[in-house]
Amino acid sequence: MTVIVRALRPEDAAAFARVRRAALPAMLATAESVAFDLAHAHPDARYRPLVAEADGEVVGTAQVGIAYDSPDPGQGYVNVYVDPGRTGRGAGSLIVRAAEEYLAGEGAVAVYSWVLDTPRDRAFAARRGYRASRPAHFLRLDLTHGTLPPLAAPPAGVTLRTGADFADDPRPLFDLDAETVSDEPSDVATEFTDYEHWLDETWHHPLTDHELTSVAVADGRPVAFSLARTDDETRYTSGMTGTAREFRGRGLAKLAKNDSLHRAREAGVTEAFTGNDAGNGPMLAINEWFGYEICATEVRHVRTLIRDDRDS
Repeated sequence: MTVIVRALRPEDAAAFARVRRAALPAMLATAESVAFDLAHAHPDARYRPLVAEADGEVVGTAQVGIAYDSPDPGQGYVNVYVDPGRTGRGAGSLIVRAAEEYLAGEGAVAVYSWVLDTPRDRAFAARRGYRASRPAHFLRLDLTHGTLPPLAAPPAGVTLRTGADFADDPRPLFDLDAETVSDEPSDVATEFTDYEHWLDETWHHPLTDHELTSVAVADGRPVAFSLARTDDETRYTSGMTGTAREFRGRGLAKLAKNDSLHRAREAGVTEAFTGNDAGNGPMLAINEWFGYEICATEVRHVRTLIRDDRDS
């Protein structure tokens, strides 16, 4: 059996999504979303997803690029997922090597990677010079058999709207998203400054569900939101849930997320997923209140590229 690594082609989108779902079911991926990400990546991201192919079958994938929206230059990333039924054939090693060579050529000085929290996966990363950093959890909520908290009336001066209500002017949601993202725990700082690309990459993404996105509005502007993403079948994930700094501590993020989950269940969604940095205690507590349970954990790893890596 021969394994080769090459750049993702548009016709690989369905296979790419299949491998990612098999390796990490909590992460939504469809052929349409994979193709969209390839076609709409920011030029500065130098996005170059890879596939490992064995005898004509895609058995491994990697998202590869530069964190262009970080104020710290040269932060690369490679997130590798191999079909669980096709491990042990060298696909992961070949993908990592190809990704690092590409990123070094694009000026990366560090490479970050999310690694499944299993002895095998962590040992794989350690052998390649990656050191463990912060963990993050994926959580699952059974909307068919679980019980959501009852809906609560918004406090005085606050109204609930949907993302679809901002179709004509989503700029206020961009401003709120940018503020909340900048406060998220992360190894790589993120700054949203490009509204047009946010529209293209986030707002118009095929997984973004405007109807199921909930927004709390006060003083004439969005102050909390829960961005919904769905695969147009039965699965839902929270793209981001957050509150403007001056409105925190009032339960508005919880209010928006509960509203979104109730409406998702009514729309026929059966499973809801979300992700949390393991150190984000307040958001973990909120998700436990909803009934979410941890279903997988990844650990952020990083490898510093030495000068020889970048010059070779």
